[in-house]
Amino acid sequence: MEVLTLQHGWEFRQGDHDDWLSAEVPGSVHLDLMRHGRIPDPFLYDNEEKVQWIIDQEWQYRCQFEVNQTLILAEKQVMVFNGIDTIASVSLNGTLLGKTDNMFRTYEWDVTTLINTTGSNELLVTFPSVGKFLTEKLSERTVKGVGALGIDGSYYMRKAPCHFGWDWGPALPPIGIWQPVTIEGRNLAFLKDVHFRQQHGEDSVMISATLDVGSLSNVPVKAIMRVTAPDGKSWTTQKYVQSECDLSINVDNPQLWYPNGYGAQPLYDVMVTLESDDDILDSKAVKMGLRTLELRQEPDQWGKSFTFVVNDIPIFAKGSNWIPADSFPTRLTHARMERWIADTAAAHQNMLRVWGGGLYETDDFYTLCDQYGILVWQDCIFACKIYPLHQDQFIENIRHEIIDNARRIRHHASLALWCGNNEMEWGWEDWHWNCAENSDLKSGYDTFFHYLLPKWLKTLDPDTPYWPSSPSSDTPFFNVNGQEQGDAHYWDVWHKGAPFTAYRNQYPRFMSEFGFQAFPPIETIHHYTNPEDRNLTSYVMELHQKNNNGNRFIINQMSASYKIPTNFDKLMYMSMVLQAEGIRYGVEHWRRNKKRVSGTLYWQLNDCWPVASWASIDYYGRWKALHYAAKRFYAPVLLSLYDEDTHVAMHLTNDLPRQWNGEIRWRLETLTGSIREQGSLPVSVEALESREVCAVDLPVPDGDRRDLVFIADLFTNNTLVATQISIFAPNKHVNYVDPQLVAEVSQSGDDFIITLTAKTLARYVEVKMEGFDAVFSDNYFDLPAGKSISVTTKKPEGWTVETAQTALRLMHLHASYSD
Repeated sequence: MEVLTLQHGWEFRQGDHDDWLSAEVPGSVHLDLMRHGRIPDPFLYDNEEKVQWIIDQEWQYRCQFEVNQTLILAEKQVMVFNGIDTIASVSLNGTLLGKTDNMFRTYEWDVTTLINTTGSNELLVTFPSVGKFLTEKLSERTVKGVGALGIDGSYYMRKAPCHFGWDWGPALPPIGIWQPVTIEGRNLAFLKDVHFRQQHGEDSVMISATLDVGSLSNVPVKAIMRVTAPDGKSWTTQKYVQSECDLSINVDNPQLWYPNGYGAQPLYDVMVTLESDDDILDSKAVKMGLRTLELRQEPDQWGKSFTFVVNDIPIFAKGSNWIPADSFPTRLTHARMERWIADTAAAHQNMLRVWGGGLYETDDFYTLCDQYGILVWQDCIFACKIYPLHQDQFIENIRHEIIDNARRIRHHASLALWCGNNEMEWGWEDWHWNCAENSDLKSGYDTFFHYLLPKWLKTLDPDTPYWPSSPSSDTPFFNVNGQEQGDAHYWDVWHKGAPFTAYRNQYPRFMSEFGFQAFPPIETIHHYTNPEDRNLTSYVMELHQKNNNGNRFIINQMSASYKIPTNFDKLMYMSMVLQAEGIRYGVEHWRRNKKRVSGTLYWQLNDCWPVASWASIDYYGRWKALHYAAKRFYAPVLLSLYDEDTHVAMHLTNDLPRQWNGEIRWRLETLTGSIREQGSLPVSVEALESREVCAVDLPVPDGDRRDLVFIADLFTNNTLVATQISIFAPNKHVNYVDPQLVAEVSQSGDDFIITLTAKTLARYVEVKMEGFDAVFSDNYFDLPAGKSISVTTKKPEGWTVETAQTALRLMHLHASYSD
């Protein structure tokens, strides 16, 4: 098939202006205006407010192009828009091809009789005012009960809801052509759809492909499927086809795909081609990981389980929630996307929930999740609002959206679940949506998410489980956040100010959302502020805090446990420590109870712009303290402490598919390292189990509570793998003193090694190198008195040990409130 990609020659203009400016496609109006210096960067300072006029205007894009002889001679020419954002009309050479109203759909038009075979063609795309569209819709009906999250009315558009603003994201709705535009020259036959599936036997896997072939003649064509294993071995089958056919290949002794931490991720190359007289008419190539997957829900002593099982192994889902990684998605490169997914895997995560207020992600995202072993919980794109699901035209639009996206991503080994929406069922139960005025909307919701959507997905992707909403008890409109079955979102710690200890009262079957905010690293704040803005309550800082009460919540929780830092930079550091400690507290509790709780997905992994948020990695890819903590609390073998006053129980949690053996060495000591009591014991924990291995009642006199610390070290083969600390008074009351940290930099190959020693207990030690965004092997860690720890980072090009030593910057808890 001849394919012409219309990537060059694009121009754009504001609807009532005469001047056309060069444009980039894929792209958006905001990015093109920035490129021409017509608007400032909306991510910096208070610039977001200065570009709100854009959505109130009409915009046009045009492209002048010529077609080659091969394309001209094809039997049919088809214009394909793989993604257009969102309300638009498309014309070719003055003839209207059609109108679009869904950024998640692919639009195709037959342009065989419209293309100029000689000379130039003009493609024109007109985007009417988004603001005017929303105003007209809201004048028809404003839905009662929907909380304000950015620009109102977004539920009337099939577009990423967060583009209109969220409690972590700006109101910057992109407008433009966000996926490639192509013209396909089709001959004889083409692939309308290919459904790849796998069926597992005892020692083999049958890979099958169901082909839906569009035929332009009565002549059968040859359909060929080739499977190539990771080791290069290949298999081929073929048959003649005119409309539909099934192809299948048996792979003996298959290499199975596993989630991160449970095994390897081998991928098989699978290609289907349509051929005639050795000419390739069309083709479809994918990479497939061979695995079985089920969502196991079985009655047990607590209710009903909610456990993902891969290749007969029950998986504890360790992960986070994914939002769009840029408010302007066309800026995302493969390198940036791979860094996000690689950093997810580096923190021992094995699942990302693609949240329903964002996007069906790009092919690149799912392919990288396949490669790194990250399971994907895929929300359909509905979140926190009431949608007009009682309207037939709206539902038909969504039906095409679901077809396009299910067909696109269903073959991925990483795809673990289709979920109907984010928090909408919760809204119907608890958010005052359920009123007489909304009865038609509730009926529409019920029909759509409990009948239509699961029916469509069962047809399109029968191999992936469906879940109606998150959270849900799978009993419509009842006990959506219950502890007996289904998944739960727990937000009392953030929205209601409950202490972190409240996490220990929660025993959901699967915790799919919970979180706490922090500010980003100070280097990121310097990027979007001027020096005069660096105050917690400055206009710019509050503009980059989208949760109305966010800063107050952070300070309130901080003051409950920690001394208030003495300056702005230290406050930013302590917010990250606070976030990391809170999420750690919850995850360790749920992992200790893994027989009852089958997964934790904290909110959230990433940011779409530089902002105070729940993310563990900020917009620029800088790891916050939470991501380093996640690397520790999601470790395959976890040592955790269940402490009640002076009683401390030591637990081991093992996610490995084999028994783990080691040793615990514990001690009760002063902050300066003088040992009061100590002990050691060999420990073991069976595969995929969690258990208490030791408990001690410690002699801590009331007068010594502020001066003593309990430390447990976990060793294997005499190598320290984890340290846990418990104190007997709030951190703000403990008598910490300057630990007199010493840090020495050395080099080993391409790595710098930073060795740190503390004279007294140093808590939450932060290591940085000025001028270099280093990712260290560990950070924001505790360093007991008299002990040393070494962390590593990649050496920047051109740096020496002396350069690194000079650039080294340290922070710790005591320094945060001391001059």
